[in-house]
Amino acid sequence: MALEPDDAASGKILIVDDDEDLCSLLRDLFHREGFAVEAVHNGAAGAERAIAGSHALVVLDVMLPGMSGFEVLRRIRASSPVPVLMLTARGEDVDRIVGLEIGADDYLPKPFNPRELVARIRAVLRRTATSPPLTSPGVPPEATRLSVGDVELIGRTRTVLRAGEKIELTTVEFALLEVLLRLAGQVVSRDELVRQGMGRTLNAYDRSVDVHVGSLRRKLGPLPGGGERIKTVRNIGYHYSVEDPL
Repeated sequence: MALEPDDAASGKILIVDDDEDLCSLLRDLFHREGFAVEAVHNGAAGAERAIAGSHALVVLDVMLPGMSGFEVLRRIRASSPVPVLMLTARGEDVDRIVGLEIGADDYLPKPFNPRELVARIRAVLRRTATSPPLTSPGVPPEATRLSVGDVELIGRTRTVLRAGEKIELTTVEFALLEVLLRLAGQVVSRDELVRQGMGRTLNAYDRSVDVHVGSLRRKLGPLPGGGERIKTVRNIGYHYSVEDPL
């Protein structure tokens, strides 16, 4: 069961990393923050434990013996929506992009600030809670239902339909789409999209939101008339088209 935002700290975190010293440090850190922790040190065991469905979030290292973190993530995403935060080598932009494209919810390069790791975990847990992260004032979260053109987003079941066909999205993609649909026809800055959809501030060199939006484009496809559904507004952000241009 997904966690309610107020209960995020009661969740159990799975750490998949072969660095046992780092796992020990993270275990102590997460315990102080109120999380229960389980750690495994190889990819196969990590994938098996993550798929078991008993964790609120997985912290997954890219560099693992025997099976890479990417393969672990592929196995997880084949059968589980559990949130995954990937740890990547600093400067390895390709690793970050590949991880996000496969279905990671967020990433953090090593070495990292422990406070930032905890903040990102809490942000992921907030947006992956049972209720959608954003609703109109006074409207119960379960009542959230947005329709723009041929796309419908249903908050209660976290379902997205395009022309009646269900589209499988990651939790981050769902949250970003909710923002874009709610502000359809308006330009949404990258900063605002990250703040509302991902629950954190945008770092200067953080391209994760662009990767997620690119994935949304591929999954949703063009508008019925062939026009671009999510447009990039250069140096500003994104614009969800309300209808096909004439």
